[in-house]
Amino acid sequence: MKINVQEFFNQHKLSSFQWMIFVFTFLVAFFDGLDTAAIGYIAPSLLAEWGMEKKELAPVMSAALFGLAFGAVAFGPLADKVGRKLMLVVSVFIFSAFSIASAFATNLTQLEILRFITGVGLGAAMPNAVTILSEFCPEKKRSFLVNTMYCGFPLGAAAGGFVSAWLIPNFGWQSVLIVGGSIPLIMSIIMLFMIPESVNYMVLNKHPLDKIKRTLAKIDPSANQATEFVLTEKAPVTTNQQSGMSVVLSKHYIVGSVMLWASYFLGLMVFYAIINWMPTLIAEAKGAGMDPKLGPVISGLFALGGLGAIANGWLMDRFNGNLLIALFSILTAVFVGIIGVSLSWGVSAFIAVVILAGIFQNTAQSSLPSLAANFYPTAGRTTGVSWMTGIGRFGAIAGSFLMAEMVAREMTLENMFYVLAIPSVIMMVCLLVKNAVYPEKKSASNANQVVGH
Repeated sequence: MKINVQEFFNQHKLSSFQWMIFVFTFLVAFFDGLDTAAIGYIAPSLLAEWGMEKKELAPVMSAALFGLAFGAVAFGPLADKVGRKLMLVVSVFIFSAFSIASAFATNLTQLEILRFITGVGLGAAMPNAVTILSEFCPEKKRSFLVNTMYCGFPLGAAAGGFVSAWLIPNFGWQSVLIVGGSIPLIMSIIMLFMIPESVNYMVLNKHPLDKIKRTLAKIDPSANQATEFVLTEKAPVTTNQQSGMSVVLSKHYIVGSVMLWASYFLGLMVFYAIINWMPTLIAEAKGAGMDPKLGPVISGLFALGGLGAIANGWLMDRFNGNLLIALFSILTAVFVGIIGVSLSWGVSAFIAVVILAGIFQNTAQSSLPSLAANFYPTAGRTTGVSWMTGIGRFGAIAGSFLMAEMVAREMTLENMFYVLAIPSVIMMVCLLVKNAVYPEKKSASNANQVVGH
């Protein structure tokens, strides 16, 4: 009996096995977000304890981001070659172990090196989590499940703000890094035994039939009757698929790849400029009646807006994902642009504007990995998602340095946030270009390219 893998997922109800994969990948995203944002939350304590000036924060804030970019770009093609599971487990182990090690840094140089290595693991973890989950999802629920999983990232970043507000005064800034690393370190060991390899990957790379059967039988025992497995691709298959890189850079996919890279770059410019600098800016805000201790909490509320991606995932399974994310991008521009002005409206109004800006910005940003996972075929999926997030990470670096430069120039808060609104406008344009070149179709007739076991 021949079994089409994607039809098998489509025809069966989500099993406890698939939900287990969801939970693990969600937790990876959660701790990825917490550890990535941690440096912003501990920054004011570093300034005080190590006697630094604000401008000295830029390199240490960006060290993990350089690592993130390197990890995503380097490990993505490797995952398409050796498998998603191995790269996921290794990357979680790296970021958790070196997050703990970062807590024992005694100077800025040590912290920069340790945060870079932490970033390598962080950068490799998320694309593999996105890919492995997306390849176990039924088509009609894929965007919803992947977006919901990816919401773990802003939720972790937000939780970091709330936890830091309690941990730092009681246990010091080191406690944030230790807590953020210990749990995923244990989790990486459990994942080695619990997380399966992607069935899509195994079929594409002609793994033993019995191995594929054992994995699919955990979803439904009918898989044991298979004599052959085939994989249907909705995304067009290119003529040269020897590597993930050849798919992503192929003539068919290159325009879409560039638009996705640019979109992720621009979105992260906004996210990290705000998440890394909000605590410091609020601590120094004059005449706004703002308690400096609110900085990490407000920064966390901005990140918490990523929960809006859950609803957008549901919409993306039914409507055009490019246009939906473009809409949220322009709404981001509007509300980020008025954050600085809203400080004069009172604390409540300011917090409301930050929350709305966070909802729109994080909904757009958190939906991009799902958009990319749906855009590429299996042979280049991890590379496609990884390169988007990796190249996009340079936007995070640019955002941190941009904000540092604006602080150095003593720009007003109003003007800072006007400038930060511009990337979201350009992001909207990129998504409209992608939609024009690759119009989305929701019909099953797109599924016409088959690779077999």
